[in-house]
Amino acid sequence: MQIEPFGLERWFAEYEHDADIMLAESGIRSLPASRFDTDPGEFGYVIPTNGDPDFRAAVGERYGREADEVLFTCGTQEANFLGFLSLLGDGADGGTNGGHAVVVTPTYQALHSVPAAFGEVTRVPLEPPSWELDVDAVAEAIRPETAVIVLNNPNNPTGRYHSQETVEALYDLAADTDAYLLCDEVYRLLAAEPLPPVASLGPRGLSTTSLTKAYGLAGLRFGWLVGDREVVDAAWNWKDYTTISPSLTGQHVARQALGEQEEAILEENRALAADHRDRVQRFLEEHDLEWSDPVGVNGFVTVPDGFEDGTEFCRTVVEEERVVLAPGDLFGYPDYFRIGFGLPTEELEEGLERVGRVLG
Repeated sequence: MQIEPFGLERWFAEYEHDADIMLAESGIRSLPASRFDTDPGEFGYVIPTNGDPDFRAAVGERYGREADEVLFTCGTQEANFLGFLSLLGDGADGGTNGGHAVVVTPTYQALHSVPAAFGEVTRVPLEPPSWELDVDAVAEAIRPETAVIVLNNPNNPTGRYHSQETVEALYDLAADTDAYLLCDEVYRLLAAEPLPPVASLGPRGLSTTSLTKAYGLAGLRFGWLVGDREVVDAAWNWKDYTTISPSLTGQHVARQALGEQEEAILEENRALAADHRDRVQRFLEEHDLEWSDPVGVNGFVTVPDGFEDGTEFCRTVVEEERVVLAPGDLFGYPDYFRIGFGLPTEELEEGLERVGRVLG
């Protein structure tokens, strides 16, 4: 198995530590630990290693699923990794070769690089500038050996929120070919009117998410995979060889974030995301730049005139003003760059001011 370097993480490794402001941050601003009881008691393993059964049952109810159809993981990254390994790894289809995945792009690199390491991937690109998805193109990409269709909704980096009609059409395509629709839904609850999760659509739906992007709890590294029990059991089997159990502290705080504090957290974060989106929109209009009305806290912005591509522009910004943006080249679109607007308001305003100096 071989996997390509994670371009975005390499970019961050090169520039993030010496920069002042992360305008490439893809999540909402972090909540203070003081908001929660962070003492879980003794620091042992979570038993069983797939997570506390009662807590898994509570999470499963959100999807119309049972406790055994939920696996707690170390963030969404592990949930996706274990899901792909279960669906596409050697022998997953009863044979000796990995399976095939259809992946909607641009997207977070792990959603196509990991499946490509286990099997084969066909990418179906969104069409700029509105980043609409052609469902027929997905249908044409499906093969007899296709095991999974992969969607990120709302999308990272574009902020495109695919409609319920589109998602249901993808689900039907997956179900008709005995494949699964796996949807990374980390930004779903930042929408003013969130769509139902994919795992609630039927037996062929798989949802992955975490408390990172919408809740502002990235440091917990707490997420989950929900869906078909056979897939979840296979993922759990692999998990025992990776992180073994979810974080004890993560599970302890997650109960609070998904319990008595959830309504307040999501209300605050949705309001922040909406306000910051408007601030960035005004900034873009001032500098004749464009994006496509994003949902979540990421936008894909056209590269300003005078720069060869997104990498040249982003490198100029970080070297001259110590502000990190994400080049669109890393997502396969060199004429764009990704901006994240979920960070604290003062940092966002300072970052925009600095970028404005480069544009000026």
